[in-house]
Amino acid sequence: MKNTFKGLKTFFILWSTQSLSQLGSAMTAFALTLWLYEKTGSALQTALLSVCSYAPYVVMSIFAGALSDRWDKKKTMLVCDTLAALCSVTVLILLKTDLLLPVHLYILNAVGGLMNTVQQPASDVAMTLIIPKEQYQRTSGLRSLSNSLVTILSPVFAAALFAIAGMDGVILADLCTFAAAFLSLMIFVKIPAVKAEKDLADEGRKSLLNEMKTGLLYLRQNKMILTLILFMAGVNFAASAFDAVLPPYVLSMENGGENVLGTVTACAGVATLAGSIIVTFLPAPKNRVRVIYFTMLFSLGTENFVLAFARTPVWWCLAQIIGWVLVPVMSANLDVILRSTVPAEIQGRVYSCRNTFQFFSIPVGMLFGGALVESVCEPIMKMENNTLTALFGAGNGAGCALAMFILGILGIIICLGFGGVLSKYKYSDEKGKSGNGE
Repeated sequence: MKNTFKGLKTFFILWSTQSLSQLGSAMTAFALTLWLYEKTGSALQTALLSVCSYAPYVVMSIFAGALSDRWDKKKTMLVCDTLAALCSVTVLILLKTDLLLPVHLYILNAVGGLMNTVQQPASDVAMTLIIPKEQYQRTSGLRSLSNSLVTILSPVFAAALFAIAGMDGVILADLCTFAAAFLSLMIFVKIPAVKAEKDLADEGRKSLLNEMKTGLLYLRQNKMILTLILFMAGVNFAASAFDAVLPPYVLSMENGGENVLGTVTACAGVATLAGSIIVTFLPAPKNRVRVIYFTMLFSLGTENFVLAFARTPVWWCLAQIIGWVLVPVMSANLDVILRSTVPAEIQGRVYSCRNTFQFFSIPVGMLFGGALVESVCEPIMKMENNTLTALFGAGNGAGCALAMFILGILGIIICLGFGGVLSKYKYSDEKGKSGNGE
């Protein structure tokens, strides 16, 4: 066991404290959602909180990576964490003075999202610098594990604190977790300096625009990485459309409701937790590209179809477990390929370009999923003499069930569409990457 986690002391300090801070931030985000919905009663206004957080991440990621590669990683993380904490302090002050309005939350969420946009590439590079190469897969599994725990625990803790101490208590807990992470990073964590940049990185010292182009140039020259990113963008499109359909599907069913939706959603967290534990101890595969492809083909090709034809909460929970348990396996293998392939001195720029290309499809997919249900599937299922009712039922939830079926087909099409291209590439830890375009 000692050799299993050899060389990871610094990682454990940074990972544990940052995960604790992430839990605090997630609790605040959940509590703000409860507060805003109580005040407005509007699902749209509540959803805009997530939009405001996510928009800077998609739009500014390319620029953030260039800045992150210029700046000291540790200082960048400390400054971004501090500014994000100040947003929480501002919310607390506005709340205590009875001045807090939805528009304040939108602005502060946008600022917090911008800080996360700058901090994440710095954090990703920092992890690369402090983790031994042979531990990339294991540490990726541990990071997925902590993310799963945050997903499971943050709503529970936030709801409990919100009921007992209100928003004040939740924000104060968030600030305590921030203080622990800040002090640990400042005092106990030493992040090695990045070696002198060469080749592509030399072109990025003239201007911020040229530095941004460095990440784009790297992706253009490394077709395996670019293909994987575009594949995951397609996966994210289908998965985010599913995320938009799942709540109305469960809530509209006679045996559904808010409590059932909470249980079904929690099953995704439990599944990723189990998957994170599994991948932490799995041996390195012979071809990581193949693992990424087949795990997503399995996930997208099963969960939607189970939900489309199932009518009971037990099957909905089982579908979530099936769909999510292999996601950490995919994530760990993709993480290993990126960390091992992309030079550390330009990882910030490349990761930020990756974030823009891979995640822009999420808000698009969510809009597509909502429109698919309301404008296409619900009207179809309400037609008279509809033979589809034999497959997807009638009444509430039938349109969502049809949408799930369509998204299942879409997910398989996306995977099969990339299958031929991805089959040309191979990445193994022993032999490195090979294939056309490399």
